[in-house]
Amino acid sequence: MPEQFDTRVPGLRASVDGAVATLLLDRPQRRNAVTREMWQAFPEVLGRLAAEPGIRVLLLTGAQGTFSAGADIGELTGIYGDPDRADAYHAENVAAEQALAAFPHPTIAVVHGHCVGGGCQLAVACDLRFVAEDALLGITPAKLGVVYPAVPTTRLARLVGPARAKYLLFSGELVDARRAELFGLADEVLPADRLDARAREFAELLAARSPQTIGAAKAALESDDPAAALAPWERKSRQSPDVPEGLAAFLERRRPNF
Repeated sequence: MPEQFDTRVPGLRASVDGAVATLLLDRPQRRNAVTREMWQAFPEVLGRLAAEPGIRVLLLTGAQGTFSAGADIGELTGIYGDPDRADAYHAENVAAEQALAAFPHPTIAVVHGHCVGGGCQLAVACDLRFVAEDALLGITPAKLGVVYPAVPTTRLARLVGPARAKYLLFSGELVDARRAELFGLADEVLPADRLDARAREFAELLAARSPQTIGAAKAALESDDPAAALAPWERKSRQSPDVPEGLAAFLERRRPNF
């Protein structure tokens, strides 16, 4: 039975079930639009989840068949009434995204329904995206005149390539799951009624793999200097029990205990 984790923030719910944590965007009355309070809370909530013993994987999803409609547009009129407030707001968006990208364990966005704007920004910051066949994804600042910050812009371009990033950002159009998969925006596309079970199954698979190997790969792939990022992991791997355990398990034809 999942154990509830107190996020202390309306609209964000979390639970822990074995090695898998789930962070739920939970404002279904507003299609899980992300409030400023939620953006501000992401780094602290993710930090506390990362510190929970035994967690190996994080699932990020939305309540009641929608991932997220993005930032809460109702807040933006007031925020954009003051340039300093707008600057602070976008800094909070980026800090939330960066905290998600820096989470020390694998992260999977489980995308049902609409995944739009800031919601798509959060999905792109995850390591992987599992997407329902009927989902729609898009990044829509061009519809509002908003300048998308540098961090999510470049993260998107690294994921899908510059031309497809331009397609998404210039047009603000939503793409279906199959086109998202073609773009590299979706890693697996599944029928909606199978998505949650498959994401959970894959999360449990990752939880059984070496956290040392996964942590090293995350560090290298997120760094501008992969060799430097990998160096401490490589040294640790020469001394840790993971490799001897992995080799012994392979020879003994059993599951390793990492």
